[in-house]
Amino acid sequence: MSRVITKFTTRVPHWRPHVTPVDLDHASDEQREALKETPSNTKISEYVLVLAHDPQALTLRTPLFNGIMYDPGGLSRAERELGAVAASFVNRCIYCAAVHASRYNQITKDSSVMQKVFLDGEKADIDPRAKAILSFGVKLSLCPPEITPEDVDALRAVGLDSQEILDLTLSTALFGWANRLMHTLGEPVEKS
Repeated sequence: MSRVITKFTTRVPHWRPHVTPVDLDHASDEQREALKETPSNTKISEYVLVLAHDPQALTLRTPLFNGIMYDPGGLSRAERELGAVAASFVNRCIYCAAVHASRYNQITKDSSVMQKVFLDGEKADIDPRAKAILSFGVKLSLCPPEITPEDVDALRAVGLDSQEILDLTLSTALFGWANRLMHTLGEPVEKS
């Protein structure tokens, strides 16, 4: 049996579902249609196959996810990944944190930021813009109603404009939701 991973890592673990994924060979036409678009337009993962049990929701979820995380303009891809990591860190979603920390590292070609975030959390000694993004993402994930105009001003002080602040809010909030799905529907385990 595979060991469940409980510590943050940038090595993406295997996600073991608690719910049997839809079998593509026996999927309904509606499920197949919902699976035509995938998150980041990559392979069909076990997670997406679990979500395909509700093809109507999956048909709405995937374009929303892709729009928030991958649309051009606004906040950079790396900074959207940092927002996802902030939420996943707060929610202790080891799998999502690993996936998005790994993507951040690939985009920036620098693993030091994620090493520091996973070691020191919000107190990580990282550049001011990344620290402001991380701090906002952590606070938004801990208790959304506690976000204040001063929190938004802190983002503006490090150069974020209104579109970038919206993108950060969307990517962080999206992962508050995604983390809960991942926790409920499966768990991260060592790759076999």
